[in-house]
Amino acid sequence: MTTIDQEQAKRWRLILGAASEEKLQGYSGDGGGRLLSDEDALMDEALAAIYDDTAGSYGTETGGRGGSRSAGLGASSPKLAKWLGDIRNFFPPDIVSVIQADAIERKGLTQLLFEPELLSQVKPDIQMVATLMALKGKIPEKTKETARQLVKAVVDEIVKRLSQELQRAVTGALNRRRHSPLPSFTGLDWNRTIRHNLKNYDTERKLLIPDKVFFFDRARRSKEWTVILDIDQSGSMAGSVIYASIIGSIFASMPSLDTRVVAFDTEVVDLSEQCADDPVDMLFGIQLGGGTDINKSVAYCEQFVTEPKKTLFILVTDLYEGGNRSELLRRLDDLQQAGVKTICLLALSDEGVPSYDESVARKLGKMGIPCFGCSPDRLPEFIEGALKGQDLQILADRVIGAKST
Repeated sequence: MTTIDQEQAKRWRLILGAASEEKLQGYSGDGGGRLLSDEDALMDEALAAIYDDTAGSYGTETGGRGGSRSAGLGASSPKLAKWLGDIRNFFPPDIVSVIQADAIERKGLTQLLFEPELLSQVKPDIQMVATLMALKGKIPEKTKETARQLVKAVVDEIVKRLSQELQRAVTGALNRRRHSPLPSFTGLDWNRTIRHNLKNYDTERKLLIPDKVFFFDRARRSKEWTVILDIDQSGSMAGSVIYASIIGSIFASMPSLDTRVVAFDTEVVDLSEQCADDPVDMLFGIQLGGGTDINKSVAYCEQFVTEPKKTLFILVTDLYEGGNRSELLRRLDDLQQAGVKTICLLALSDEGVPSYDESVARKLGKMGIPCFGCSPDRLPEFIEGALKGQDLQILADRVIGAKST
């Protein structure tokens, strides 16, 4: 019989639960001693509260995963508070996020969201914000401010993570001096250059010999580009909705961009004003779920395209169209042919690309509209290249690191 060391046995015991204890002791090379320390037992209890099928109240111990233990989460706020503290103590932040989400999905623990003292102990993350957005109509008044603070913590973290790079990308694309040791001739400020160098006029040669040449800083000019984010509110797009909305608020803070943020299901909601004012309020204004009419939203966004070659249209959707698909394709093709920089983000998240309509994506790809999933951290480089006029299909493949459709 193959033996395993004590650490391997402990890990398998935590995965499989108490029902595996006897067999794992037989495989363990220590002669069948106790597999879990006191601290390991507490960790096991915290996991059992969510992942045991026979879950009762947190704090009891009569079995394990696949066995008879009953260590679920009951209705007691103190027990829930203890469980929240335990998982944050035993597991890293990314694992805590998964366990919290499973607690709500598997055990229906919406009580986490309804008691301020419990909600204040929840780790702020994208998944929890998505849950709060989906249940916003059910959150009691006493918990709303706590919920808002949790959402604000996530928004602030994402802004801190992305704002500097997005601003650098936009400024870098629009400010020619950032990218050429010899600034563009078309950006020359003739009036200022002549005025400054009149003292250097060579009367014999009848030439103005400049000792300094001035160029316009294009990034400081107002509203050079229009950026339109058209965001699918489908429940499957929750993470993308949150990231895209916050990125829209960052764009809205830049004077060189005229930013429009639109969200849609079967109806269209213009969030541009809320986006510029308070991204937290904007997120609570989004209604996750419902049907999908992408064509209707694209038709709405067309009104903002006044200078096609200076417009970047970002459609965030999985392309499952519930409206008029042929008209949607025609509208997007018209935008592309007019010179609008058009892309489709199938996902804007750290979790990979979700299911999407491959048929529609292929048709858009043939039009020259790339369709791909993108991590928020990779988006700034793509935005910079798009504003510089680089080929979007090549840019997607190079920057995103995965073949676009």
